[in-house]
Amino acid sequence: MKFRLSTFHLLSKEEIRDIYLPVPKFADKGSNGWGGLIAGSRNMPGAAFLSAKAALRSGLGKLIVHAPTEVLSKILLALPEAILSHDSNAECFSSLPNYLDNCDALAIGPGLGKDALSVRGIFELLETVSYPIILDADALNILSENKEWLSLLPHNSILTPHTGEFTRLIAKKTANRIERMLFAQDFAQKHQIIVVIKGHFTTIAFPDGNMFINPTGNQGMATAGSGDVLTGILLGLLAKGYSPENTAKLGVYIHGLAGDLALNKQSHESLIASDIIENLGEAFIMIND
Repeated sequence: MKFRLSTFHLLSKEEIRDIYLPVPKFADKGSNGWGGLIAGSRNMPGAAFLSAKAALRSGLGKLIVHAPTEVLSKILLALPEAILSHDSNAECFSSLPNYLDNCDALAIGPGLGKDALSVRGIFELLETVSYPIILDADALNILSENKEWLSLLPHNSILTPHTGEFTRLIAKKTANRIERMLFAQDFAQKHQIIVVIKGHFTTIAFPDGNMFINPTGNQGMATAGSGDVLTGILLGLLAKGYSPENTAKLGVYIHGLAGDLALNKQSHESLIASDIIENLGEAFIMIND
């Protein structure tokens, strides 16, 4: 691996402003896109809720959440805007939803768990879907234990690992941030996917070798559920019609900016994932200021 400075870029507000697509005056829920979310398990229903709410706050027209009955029963009253799709198993993801062909975008992984039925479900999904998808959390953990499935990933799919998940994906320990970025650069090019390594100064690796570093965000966002929120934002943007590349750029920037805005009322210690969602509206407004 060789460090090539020309391939590394810092995301700027100007670039994000150019990417941003205002909502057309005569838009309807169909033109704003349909998103599918496969998430949650008996022990982690909150991850599905956070991702779903973030997706709805990011501009898509319709969201369908596919989850076990025990998860959906908790989402039903808290998030009436979501359409519910019941998995055949009451406790974990085990079967593909019947709406896959109707989705403009699909995300899978938050709170999914690693039950054997879910492992089989991930494989069936990768064999079925041909459009770019978003994979996070346990979807990545399952993938890291079945690396031969990497070849099944649709090109330009977006993977959102934190440092530990990325280390498991590449099966290599990295000595420092620079080395990790170089591995991500190679990994994205090899598999023709987009890799978002979450953390302070989140890094995005693209299939063409270019790397983008996000300047927004703060240490208070190192809290449970923050990554689930990012997955929801990415799903909302991808469903709305942004390209996978622009989805990744705008998604990580808006996610970090909303986290920064949350500090107007919270501290680094008190910030929680829900605070990020509550500040998405102002974050979208600010990118056009």
